[in-house]
Amino acid sequence: MPTGIQAMEPLKLQIEGMSCEHCVRAVKNRLTATPGVAVDEVTIGSARLRYDPTRTTVDEIENAIADEGYTAFVGNE
Repeated sequence: MPTGIQAMEPLKLQIEGMSCEHCVRAVKNRLTATPGVAVDEVTIGSARLRYDPTRTTVDEIENAIADEGYTAFVGNE
């Protein structure tokens, strides 16, 4: 890996409180706006993404989702 480039870490989140496509869009838009996050997929109840741990943390990602009104936690694959 070239110097200065950090590998993106995969992350799967379970998200409580989502019930419709509006919820999916709100979460996806918020995650997309979070520095260091690349969204792979958001569905009702979960999200798969990659993040740069030098730019953000899992707690910050969970807090971003909480700002939209949902509860997120690290899920099992």
